[in-house]
Amino acid sequence: MPSTATARTTVVHSSDPTLHAAIRLSLLFAVIKFVFHIATNLWEAHIGYGYFRDEFYYLACGRHLAWGYVDHGPIVAVQARIAETLFGHSLAGIRLLSALAGAVRVFLTGLLAWSLGGRRPAQALAMIGILLVPQYLGLDSFLSMNSFESMFWMGCVLALIFLLRGADEARCWIAFGLCGGLGLLNKPSMTFFLVALLLGLLLTPQRRILFSRWAALGIALLILIALPNLIWQIHNHWPTLEFLHNGRAHNKNIKLGPIAFLGKQIFNMQPATIFLWIPGLIWLFRNPQGKTCRWLGYTYVIFVMIMMGLYAKDYYVSPIYPYLYAAGAIAWERRFASRAAVARDSIIAFPIYEATLVLLGIIVLPLSIPVLKPDTWLAYTKATHLYDANGNTETDSSGVLPQFYADRFGWQEEVDQVTRIYQSLSPEDQRRVGILCSNYGEAGAINFLGHDLPVAVSGHNNYWIWGSHGYTGELMIVINGATPEEMREYYDSVEVAGRMNHPLSMPFERRNIYLVRGRKKNLTQDWESLKFYF
Repeated sequence: MPSTATARTTVVHSSDPTLHAAIRLSLLFAVIKFVFHIATNLWEAHIGYGYFRDEFYYLACGRHLAWGYVDHGPIVAVQARIAETLFGHSLAGIRLLSALAGAVRVFLTGLLAWSLGGRRPAQALAMIGILLVPQYLGLDSFLSMNSFESMFWMGCVLALIFLLRGADEARCWIAFGLCGGLGLLNKPSMTFFLVALLLGLLLTPQRRILFSRWAALGIALLILIALPNLIWQIHNHWPTLEFLHNGRAHNKNIKLGPIAFLGKQIFNMQPATIFLWIPGLIWLFRNPQGKTCRWLGYTYVIFVMIMMGLYAKDYYVSPIYPYLYAAGAIAWERRFASRAAVARDSIIAFPIYEATLVLLGIIVLPLSIPVLKPDTWLAYTKATHLYDANGNTETDSSGVLPQFYADRFGWQEEVDQVTRIYQSLSPEDQRRVGILCSNYGEAGAINFLGHDLPVAVSGHNNYWIWGSHGYTGELMIVINGATPEEMREYYDSVEVAGRMNHPLSMPFERRNIYLVRGRKKNLTQDWESLKFYF
Protein backbone atom coordinates (compact mmCIF):
# COMPACT_ATOMS: atom_id res chain seq x y z
CA MET A 1 0.00 0.00 0.00
CA PRO A 2 1.51 3.41 -0.90
CA SER A 3 2.27 5.53 2.13
CA THR A 4 0.89 9.04 2.32
CA ALA A 5 3.82 9.81 4.57
CA THR A 6 6.29 9.35 1.73
CA ALA A 7 4.58 12.06 -0.24
CA ARG A 8 4.99 14.49 2.63
CA THR A 9 8.76 14.28 2.95
CA THR A 10 9.62 17.05 0.51
CA VAL A 11 8.66 20.56 1.56
CA VAL A 12 7.03 21.59 4.84
CA HIS A 13 4.12 23.98 4.41
CA SER A 14 2.44 25.69 7.35
CA SER A 15 -0.91 25.01 5.66
CA ASP A 16 -0.28 21.25 5.47
CA PRO A 17 -3.40 19.67 7.04
CA THR A 18 -1.38 16.66 8.21
CA LEU A 19 0.86 19.01 10.20
CA HIS A 20 -2.14 20.64 11.81
CA ALA A 21 -3.54 17.21 12.70
CA ALA A 22 -0.16 16.15 14.11
CA ILE A 23 -0.01 19.29 16.26
CA ARG A 24 -3.52 18.68 17.62
CA LEU A 25 -2.75 15.05 18.42
CA SER A 26 0.58 15.97 20.04
CA LEU A 27 -1.10 18.65 22.14
CA LEU A 28 -3.63 16.09 23.39
CA PHE A 29 -0.91 13.76 24.67
CA ALA A 30 1.09 16.70 26.07
CA VAL A 31 -1.93 17.84 28.10
CA ILE A 32 -2.35 14.30 29.47
CA LYS A 33 1.28 14.34 30.59
CA PHE A 34 1.00 17.79 32.14
CA VAL A 35 -2.20 17.06 34.09
CA PHE A 36 -0.76 13.74 35.27
CA HIS A 37 2.23 15.45 36.90
CA ILE A 38 0.11 18.13 38.53
CA ALA A 39 -2.05 15.41 40.08
CA THR A 40 0.87 13.28 41.29
CA ASN A 41 2.68 16.27 42.79
CA LEU A 42 -0.44 17.25 44.73
CA TRP A 43 -0.85 13.64 45.87
CA GLU A 44 2.82 13.38 46.82
CA ALA A 45 2.51 16.32 49.19
CA HIS A 46 -0.68 14.85 50.62
CA ILE A 47 0.98 11.55 51.62
CA GLY A 48 3.92 13.20 53.35
CA TYR A 49 6.79 13.57 50.87
CA GLY A 50 8.57 16.90 51.01
CA TYR A 51 10.90 18.95 48.86
CA PHE A 52 13.75 17.15 47.14
CA ARG A 53 17.23 18.17 48.34
CA ASP A 54 18.29 19.73 45.03
CA GLU A 55 15.12 21.83 44.85
CA PHE A 56 16.28 23.87 47.84
CA TYR A 57 19.57 24.55 46.07
CA TYR A 58 17.94 25.60 42.80
CA LEU A 59 15.55 27.88 44.69
CA ALA A 60 18.56 29.47 46.41
CA CYS A 61 20.20 29.92 43.00
CA GLY A 62 16.99 31.58 41.83
CA ARG A 63 17.49 34.13 44.60
CA HIS A 64 21.06 34.70 43.36
CA LEU A 65 20.54 35.01 39.61
CA ALA A 66 23.77 34.87 37.63
CA TRP A 67 25.07 33.72 34.23
CA GLY A 68 26.60 30.62 35.74
CA TYR A 69 26.80 28.27 38.70
CA VAL A 70 29.33 25.71 39.86
CA ASP A 71 27.35 22.60 38.93
CA HIS A 72 24.62 23.69 36.51
CA GLY A 73 23.62 26.37 34.04
CA PRO A 74 21.50 29.47 34.72
CA ILE A 75 18.23 28.22 33.18
CA VAL A 76 17.20 26.22 36.24
CA ALA A 77 17.80 29.26 38.46
CA VAL A 78 15.48 31.33 36.27
CA GLN A 79 12.98 28.46 36.37
CA ALA A 80 13.17 28.41 40.18
CA ARG A 81 12.83 32.19 40.45
CA ILE A 82 9.72 32.20 38.26
CA ALA A 83 8.21 29.25 40.13
CA GLU A 84 8.79 30.76 43.58
CA THR A 85 7.51 34.16 42.47
CA LEU A 86 4.30 32.67 41.07
CA PHE A 87 3.64 29.85 43.53
CA GLY A 88 5.58 30.63 46.71
CA HIS A 89 6.15 27.47 48.78
CA SER A 90 3.65 25.31 46.89
CA LEU A 91 5.31 21.96 46.23
CA ALA A 92 3.23 21.35 43.11
CA GLY A 93 3.71 24.95 42.03
CA ILE A 94 7.50 25.02 42.06
CA ARG A 95 7.47 21.81 39.99
CA LEU A 96 5.00 23.10 37.41
CA LEU A 97 7.58 24.25 34.86
CA SER A 98 9.36 20.88 34.97
CA ALA A 99 6.01 19.21 34.34
CA LEU A 100 5.46 21.59 31.44
CA ALA A 101 8.90 20.74 30.01
CA GLY A 102 7.97 17.06 30.21
CA ALA A 103 4.77 17.82 28.33
CA VAL A 104 6.80 19.61 25.65
CA ARG A 105 8.96 16.47 25.29
CA VAL A 106 5.83 14.45 24.55
CA PHE A 107 4.63 17.11 22.10
CA LEU A 108 7.97 17.15 20.26
CA THR A 109 7.98 13.35 20.08
CA GLY A 110 4.69 13.47 18.20
CA LEU A 111 6.05 16.12 15.84
CA LEU A 112 9.24 14.14 15.31
CA ALA A 113 7.20 11.10 14.29
CA TRP A 114 5.30 13.27 11.80
CA SER A 115 8.44 14.97 10.48
CA LEU A 116 10.14 11.61 9.85
CA GLY A 117 7.16 10.47 7.79
CA GLY A 118 4.87 8.85 10.34
CA ARG A 119 1.10 9.05 10.27
CA ARG A 120 -1.29 9.13 13.22
CA PRO A 121 -0.67 5.49 14.25
CA ALA A 122 3.07 6.14 14.49
CA GLN A 123 2.63 9.49 16.20
CA ALA A 124 0.36 8.02 18.86
CA LEU A 125 2.52 4.94 19.45
CA ALA A 126 5.63 7.10 19.93
CA MET A 127 3.87 9.32 22.46
CA ILE A 128 2.25 6.43 24.33
CA GLY A 129 5.67 4.83 24.56
CA ILE A 130 7.27 7.95 25.99
CA LEU A 131 4.46 8.96 28.37
CA LEU A 132 5.28 6.43 31.10
CA VAL A 133 9.04 6.03 30.71
CA PRO A 134 10.36 5.73 34.30
CA GLN A 135 13.32 8.04 33.73
CA TYR A 136 11.15 10.82 32.34
CA LEU A 137 8.50 10.41 35.02
CA GLY A 138 11.13 10.93 37.69
CA LEU A 139 12.89 13.85 36.01
CA ASP A 140 9.67 15.72 35.27
CA SER A 141 8.32 15.35 38.79
CA PHE A 142 10.58 17.84 40.56
CA LEU A 143 12.26 21.17 39.98
CA SER A 144 15.38 20.53 37.91
CA MET A 145 17.21 21.33 34.70
CA ASN A 146 17.04 17.70 33.51
CA SER A 147 13.38 17.91 32.52
CA PHE A 148 14.27 20.66 30.01
CA GLU A 149 17.07 18.81 28.22
CA SER A 150 14.93 16.93 25.70
CA MET A 151 13.12 20.14 24.80
CA PHE A 152 16.36 21.82 23.70
CA TRP A 153 17.96 18.70 22.18
CA MET A 154 14.90 17.70 20.19
CA GLY A 155 14.33 21.31 19.20
CA CYS A 156 17.71 21.19 17.46
CA VAL A 157 16.88 17.84 15.82
CA LEU A 158 13.47 19.00 14.63
CA ALA A 159 14.95 22.18 13.15
CA LEU A 160 17.43 20.11 11.09
CA ILE A 161 14.78 17.62 9.98
CA PHE A 162 12.54 20.45 8.82
CA LEU A 163 15.51 22.00 7.02
CA LEU A 164 16.20 18.73 5.20
CA ARG A 165 12.52 18.53 4.28
CA GLY A 166 12.78 21.87 2.50
CA ALA A 167 11.59 24.35 5.12
CA ASP A 168 12.94 27.89 5.16
CA GLU A 169 16.69 27.63 5.78
CA ALA A 170 17.04 30.87 7.72
CA ARG A 171 14.22 30.04 10.14
CA CYS A 172 15.50 26.52 10.71
CA TRP A 173 19.02 27.60 11.54
CA ILE A 174 17.81 30.41 13.80
CA ALA A 175 15.62 27.89 15.64
CA PHE A 176 18.62 25.56 15.89
CA GLY A 177 20.80 28.35 17.30
CA LEU A 178 18.19 29.33 19.87
CA CYS A 179 17.63 25.76 21.04
CA GLY A 180 21.34 24.96 21.09
CA GLY A 181 22.32 28.13 22.93
CA LEU A 182 19.58 27.80 25.54
CA GLY A 183 20.46 24.12 25.90
CA LEU A 184 24.04 25.07 26.76
CA LEU A 185 22.74 27.53 29.35
CA ASN A 186 20.60 24.73 30.75
CA LYS A 187 23.23 22.02 31.22
CA PRO A 188 26.81 21.44 29.99
CA SER A 189 25.89 17.98 28.61
CA MET A 190 24.38 19.83 25.64
CA THR A 191 27.97 20.29 24.45
CA PHE A 192 28.47 16.55 24.00
CA PHE A 193 25.13 16.18 22.22
CA LEU A 194 26.06 18.95 19.77
CA VAL A 195 29.43 17.27 19.12
CA ALA A 196 27.69 13.95 18.45
CA LEU A 197 25.17 15.70 16.20
CA LEU A 198 27.94 17.36 14.21
CA LEU A 199 29.82 14.08 13.77
CA GLY A 200 26.60 12.31 12.80
CA LEU A 201 25.97 14.84 10.04
CA LEU A 202 29.57 14.74 8.83
CA LEU A 203 29.33 10.96 8.38
CA THR A 204 26.40 11.27 5.95
CA PRO A 205 25.54 13.18 2.76
CA GLN A 206 23.39 15.48 4.87
CA ARG A 207 26.63 17.22 5.84
CA ARG A 208 25.83 19.60 2.99
CA ILE A 209 23.49 21.62 5.21
CA LEU A 210 26.45 22.67 7.36
CA PHE A 211 28.11 24.66 4.61
CA SER A 212 25.95 27.73 4.17
CA ARG A 213 25.82 31.26 5.51
CA TRP A 214 22.63 30.43 7.40
CA ALA A 215 24.36 27.54 9.13
CA ALA A 216 27.13 29.92 10.15
CA LEU A 217 24.51 32.35 11.46
CA GLY A 218 22.77 29.63 13.47
CA ILE A 219 26.01 28.43 15.03
CA ALA A 220 27.06 32.04 15.74
CA LEU A 221 23.71 32.63 17.46
CA LEU A 222 24.24 29.48 19.53
CA ILE A 223 27.68 30.69 20.65
CA LEU A 224 26.42 34.20 21.36
CA ILE A 225 23.65 32.92 23.64
CA ALA A 226 26.08 30.66 25.55
CA LEU A 227 28.88 33.25 25.70
CA PRO A 228 27.83 34.93 29.00
CA ASN A 229 28.12 31.58 30.77
CA LEU A 230 31.60 31.06 29.31
CA ILE A 231 32.64 34.52 30.51
CA TRP A 232 31.25 33.70 33.97
CA GLN A 233 33.27 30.46 34.04
CA ILE A 234 36.46 32.32 33.12
CA HIS A 235 35.80 35.06 35.68
CA ASN A 236 35.24 32.48 38.44
CA HIS A 237 38.27 30.36 37.49
CA TRP A 238 36.38 27.50 35.78
CA PRO A 239 34.42 26.19 38.78
CA THR A 240 32.46 23.65 36.72
CA LEU A 241 35.66 21.99 35.54
CA GLU A 242 36.87 21.88 39.15
CA PHE A 243 33.53 20.38 40.20
CA LEU A 244 33.76 17.66 37.54
CA HIS A 245 37.40 16.93 38.41
CA ASN A 246 36.57 16.54 42.09
CA GLY A 247 33.72 14.18 41.28
CA ARG A 248 36.03 11.93 39.26
CA ALA A 249 38.92 12.15 41.74
CA HIS A 250 36.74 11.17 44.69
CA ASN A 251 34.64 8.59 42.81
CA LYS A 252 31.40 10.46 43.46
CA ASN A 253 29.49 8.60 40.77
CA ILE A 254 29.22 4.87 40.24
CA LYS A 255 31.27 3.85 37.19
CA LEU A 256 29.53 1.41 34.90
CA GLY A 257 31.11 -0.77 32.23
CA PRO A 258 29.65 -0.74 28.70
CA ILE A 259 27.33 -3.72 29.24
CA ALA A 260 26.01 -2.41 32.55
CA PHE A 261 25.62 1.08 31.06
CA LEU A 262 23.56 -0.24 28.14
CA GLY A 263 21.56 -2.40 30.53
CA LYS A 264 20.67 0.72 32.49
CA GLN A 265 19.37 2.31 29.30
CA ILE A 266 16.92 -0.56 28.87
CA PHE A 267 15.78 -0.34 32.49
CA ASN A 268 15.55 3.47 32.60
CA MET A 269 13.50 3.68 29.43
CA GLN A 270 11.21 0.80 30.54
CA PRO A 271 12.19 -2.67 29.26
CA ALA A 272 9.09 -3.08 27.06
CA THR A 273 10.10 -0.05 24.99
CA ILE A 274 13.15 -1.85 23.60
CA PHE A 275 10.68 -3.09 20.98
CA LEU A 276 10.16 0.54 20.06
CA TRP A 277 13.41 2.47 20.28
CA ILE A 278 15.77 -0.32 19.18
CA PRO A 279 13.71 -0.91 15.98
CA GLY A 280 13.86 2.87 15.60
CA LEU A 281 17.66 2.82 15.66
CA ILE A 282 17.71 -0.05 13.17
CA TRP A 283 15.21 1.76 10.92
CA LEU A 284 17.38 4.87 10.86
CA PHE A 285 20.37 2.82 9.69
CA ARG A 286 18.86 0.18 7.43
CA ASN A 287 15.47 1.16 6.04
CA PRO A 288 15.69 2.83 2.62
CA GLN A 289 12.95 5.26 3.65
CA GLY A 290 15.00 6.27 6.67
CA LYS A 291 18.37 6.67 4.95
CA THR A 292 18.08 10.46 4.79
CA CYS A 293 17.98 10.41 8.60
CA ARG A 294 20.88 8.05 9.13
CA TRP A 295 22.74 10.93 10.73
CA LEU A 296 20.36 10.58 13.69
CA GLY A 297 21.42 6.96 14.14
CA TYR A 298 25.07 7.95 14.13
CA THR A 299 24.34 10.76 16.60
CA TYR A 300 22.86 8.32 19.11
CA VAL A 301 25.69 5.79 18.80
CA ILE A 302 28.40 8.46 19.07
CA PHE A 303 26.74 10.12 22.04
CA VAL A 304 26.36 6.85 23.94
CA MET A 305 30.03 6.05 23.29
CA ILE A 306 31.06 9.49 24.60
CA MET A 307 29.00 9.01 27.76
CA MET A 308 30.42 5.54 28.38
CA GLY A 309 33.95 6.83 27.81
CA LEU A 310 33.41 9.60 30.36
CA TYR A 311 31.80 7.23 32.88
CA ALA A 312 28.81 9.55 32.93
CA LYS A 313 25.67 8.81 34.92
CA ASP A 314 23.44 6.43 33.00
CA TYR A 315 20.51 8.86 32.84
CA TYR A 316 22.61 11.44 30.96
CA VAL A 317 21.59 9.65 27.74
CA SER A 318 17.85 9.95 28.37
CA PRO A 319 17.24 13.29 26.57
CA ILE A 320 18.18 11.77 23.21
CA TYR A 321 15.55 9.03 23.05
CA PRO A 322 12.44 10.84 21.72
CA TYR A 323 13.56 10.64 18.11
CA LEU A 324 14.31 6.92 18.50
CA TYR A 325 10.78 6.40 19.81
CA ALA A 326 9.46 8.33 16.83
CA ALA A 327 11.54 6.31 14.35
CA GLY A 328 10.57 3.05 16.04
CA ALA A 329 6.88 3.93 15.83
CA ILE A 330 7.31 4.53 12.10
CA ALA A 331 8.99 1.13 11.77
CA TRP A 332 5.91 -0.42 13.41
CA GLU A 333 3.58 1.54 11.14
CA ARG A 334 5.43 0.48 7.99
CA ARG A 335 5.74 -3.15 9.12
CA PHE A 336 2.01 -3.47 9.80
CA ALA A 337 0.78 -1.14 7.07
CA SER A 338 -1.76 -3.69 5.87
CA ARG A 339 -3.60 -3.80 9.19
CA ALA A 340 -7.04 -2.25 9.13
CA ALA A 341 -6.35 0.05 12.08
CA VAL A 342 -3.19 1.38 10.42
CA ALA A 343 -4.91 1.74 7.07
CA ARG A 344 -7.71 3.85 8.56
CA ASP A 345 -5.19 6.03 10.42
CA SER A 346 -6.31 5.06 13.91
CA ILE A 347 -4.45 6.46 16.92
CA ILE A 348 -4.85 3.07 18.64
CA ALA A 349 -3.43 0.92 15.87
CA PHE A 350 -1.39 -1.45 18.08
CA PRO A 351 -3.70 -2.05 21.07
CA ILE A 352 -1.92 -5.04 22.58
CA TYR A 353 1.53 -3.46 22.58
CA GLU A 354 0.22 -0.04 23.62
CA ALA A 355 -1.77 -1.58 26.48
CA THR A 356 1.36 -3.47 27.56
CA LEU A 357 3.35 -0.24 27.63
CA VAL A 358 0.71 1.48 29.75
CA LEU A 359 0.31 -1.47 32.12
CA LEU A 360 4.05 -1.87 32.72
CA GLY A 361 4.36 1.89 33.11
CA ILE A 362 1.77 1.80 35.88
CA ILE A 363 3.51 -1.15 37.58
CA VAL A 364 6.87 0.66 37.76
CA LEU A 365 5.34 4.09 38.46
CA PRO A 366 6.05 3.88 42.23
CA LEU A 367 9.77 3.56 41.43
CA SER A 368 9.68 6.82 39.44
CA ILE A 369 7.36 9.02 41.47
CA PRO A 370 6.62 8.56 45.20
CA VAL A 371 2.90 7.87 44.85
CA LEU A 372 2.89 5.32 47.70
CA LYS A 373 3.47 6.04 51.37
CA PRO A 374 6.92 4.83 52.52
CA ASP A 375 5.62 1.76 54.35
CA THR A 376 3.40 0.83 51.42
CA TRP A 377 6.28 1.44 49.00
CA LEU A 378 8.56 -0.88 50.96
CA ALA A 379 5.91 -3.61 51.00
CA TYR A 380 5.22 -3.13 47.28
CA THR A 381 8.85 -3.31 46.20
CA LYS A 382 9.48 -6.30 48.45
CA ALA A 383 6.54 -8.16 46.91
CA THR A 384 7.46 -7.25 43.32
CA HIS A 385 11.29 -7.39 43.69
CA LEU A 386 11.46 -4.18 41.65
CA TYR A 387 13.84 -2.17 43.85
CA ASP A 388 17.57 -2.72 43.55
CA ALA A 389 19.33 -1.18 46.56
CA ASN A 390 22.47 -0.95 44.41
CA GLY A 391 20.72 1.11 41.75
CA ASN A 392 21.89 4.56 42.87
CA THR A 393 23.93 6.69 40.49
CA GLU A 394 26.18 7.99 43.30
CA THR A 395 28.37 6.07 45.72
CA ASP A 396 26.74 7.35 48.94
CA SER A 397 24.66 4.52 50.35
CA SER A 398 20.95 5.15 50.87
CA GLY A 399 18.84 3.97 53.77
CA VAL A 400 15.56 2.09 53.59
CA LEU A 401 14.48 4.25 50.65
CA PRO A 402 16.41 4.99 47.44
CA GLN A 403 18.26 8.29 47.45
CA PHE A 404 15.75 9.92 45.09
CA TYR A 405 13.08 9.41 47.77
CA ALA A 406 15.21 9.60 50.93
CA ASP A 407 16.32 13.11 49.99
CA ARG A 408 12.73 14.30 50.56
CA PHE A 409 12.75 13.62 54.30
CA GLY A 410 14.20 15.34 57.34
CA TRP A 411 14.31 18.95 56.13
CA GLN A 412 11.42 20.37 58.14
CA GLU A 413 12.73 18.53 61.18
CA GLU A 414 16.12 20.16 60.65
CA VAL A 415 14.56 23.61 60.39
CA ASP A 416 12.43 23.01 63.48
CA GLN A 417 15.50 22.02 65.49
CA VAL A 418 17.53 25.00 64.34
CA THR A 419 14.59 27.29 65.09
CA ARG A 420 14.33 25.85 68.60
CA ILE A 421 18.07 26.41 69.20
CA TYR A 422 17.90 29.94 67.80
CA GLN A 423 14.91 30.90 69.94
CA SER A 424 16.68 29.59 73.05
CA LEU A 425 19.36 32.26 72.66
CA SER A 426 19.26 35.69 74.25
CA PRO A 427 18.17 38.59 72.01
CA GLU A 428 21.80 39.76 71.88
CA ASP A 429 23.04 36.33 70.78
CA GLN A 430 20.27 36.05 68.22
CA ARG A 431 21.54 39.23 66.57
CA ARG A 432 25.07 37.87 66.12
CA VAL A 433 24.62 34.13 65.63
CA GLY A 434 25.30 32.55 62.24
CA ILE A 435 24.35 29.20 60.70
CA LEU A 436 26.93 27.02 58.94
CA CYS A 437 25.90 23.86 57.07
CA SER A 438 27.95 21.16 55.42
CA ASN A 439 25.96 20.99 52.16
CA TYR A 440 23.53 22.92 50.01
CA GLY A 441 20.56 20.76 51.02
CA GLU A 442 20.88 21.66 54.69
CA ALA A 443 21.55 25.34 53.99
CA GLY A 444 18.84 25.54 51.33
CA ALA A 445 16.20 24.01 53.61
CA ILE A 446 16.91 26.57 56.34
CA ASN A 447 16.88 29.48 53.91
CA PHE A 448 13.67 28.37 52.22
CA LEU A 449 11.67 26.89 55.08
CA GLY A 450 13.07 28.83 58.03
CA HIS A 451 11.18 31.87 59.31
CA ASP A 452 13.15 34.74 60.82
CA LEU A 453 16.31 32.63 60.99
CA PRO A 454 19.73 34.04 60.06
CA VAL A 455 20.96 33.24 56.57
CA ALA A 456 22.54 29.79 56.43
CA VAL A 457 25.91 29.54 54.67
CA SER A 458 27.95 26.63 53.38
CA GLY A 459 31.14 25.89 51.49
CA HIS A 460 29.29 23.54 49.13
CA ASN A 461 29.26 24.48 45.43
CA ASN A 462 27.66 27.87 44.74
CA TYR A 463 27.08 28.52 48.43
CA TRP A 464 30.84 29.00 48.72
CA ILE A 465 30.77 31.65 45.99
CA TRP A 466 28.01 33.49 47.85
CA GLY A 467 30.39 33.83 50.77
CA SER A 468 30.37 33.72 54.57
CA HIS A 469 27.77 36.49 54.98
CA GLY A 470 30.22 38.25 57.28
CA TYR A 471 30.07 35.56 59.97
CA THR A 472 33.19 35.46 62.11
CA GLY A 473 32.45 32.21 63.94
CA GLU A 474 32.11 33.95 67.31
CA LEU A 475 28.72 32.27 67.79
CA MET A 476 27.43 29.68 65.33
CA ILE A 477 24.85 26.97 64.85
CA VAL A 478 26.75 24.31 62.89
CA ILE A 479 25.37 21.25 61.11
CA ASN A 480 27.94 18.68 59.98
CA GLY A 481 29.09 15.11 60.42
CA ALA A 482 32.03 15.87 62.74
CA THR A 483 32.31 14.47 66.23
CA PRO A 484 32.35 16.82 69.26
CA GLU A 485 36.06 16.11 69.66
CA GLU A 486 36.72 17.14 66.06
CA MET A 487 34.65 20.30 66.52
CA ARG A 488 36.73 21.33 69.55
CA GLU A 489 39.75 21.63 67.27
CA TYR A 490 38.03 24.66 65.70
CA TYR A 491 35.91 26.15 68.50
CA ASP A 492 36.49 27.02 72.17
CA SER A 493 33.02 25.90 73.25
CA VAL A 494 31.09 23.04 71.67
CA GLU A 495 27.56 21.95 72.66
CA VAL A 496 25.45 19.27 70.98
CA ALA A 497 22.21 21.25 70.87
CA GLY A 498 20.17 19.02 68.56
CA ARG A 499 20.30 16.21 66.05
CA MET A 500 19.00 15.43 62.58
CA ASN A 501 17.79 11.86 62.80
CA HIS A 502 14.85 11.23 60.48
CA PRO A 503 14.66 7.44 59.91
CA LEU A 504 13.81 7.80 56.21
CA SER A 505 16.48 10.37 55.30
CA MET A 506 19.87 9.62 53.79
CA PRO A 507 22.18 8.07 56.43
CA PHE A 508 24.77 10.84 56.12
CA GLU A 509 22.08 13.37 57.07
CA ARG A 510 21.64 11.83 60.52
CA ARG A 511 24.04 14.12 62.31
CA ASN A 512 24.54 16.52 65.19
CA ILE A 513 23.52 20.15 65.31
CA TYR A 514 26.07 22.10 67.33
CA LEU A 515 25.93 25.39 69.14
CA VAL A 516 29.53 26.60 69.16
CA ARG A 517 31.39 29.68 70.36
CA GLY A 518 34.80 31.18 69.76
CA ARG A 519 36.05 29.93 66.40
CA LYS A 520 39.83 29.76 66.67
CA LYS A 521 40.23 31.18 63.19
CA ASN A 522 37.89 33.86 61.85
CA LEU A 523 35.36 32.17 59.56
CA THR A 524 35.34 34.92 56.95
CA GLN A 525 39.13 34.98 56.78
CA ASP A 526 39.22 31.17 56.63
CA TRP A 527 36.45 30.90 54.02
CA GLU A 528 38.80 29.64 51.29
CA SER A 529 39.42 26.44 53.27
CA LEU A 530 35.72 25.59 53.30
CA LYS A 531 35.35 25.44 49.50
CA PHE A 532 33.76 22.15 48.55
CA TYR A 533 32.94 21.77 44.84
CA PHE A 534 31.44 18.28 44.74
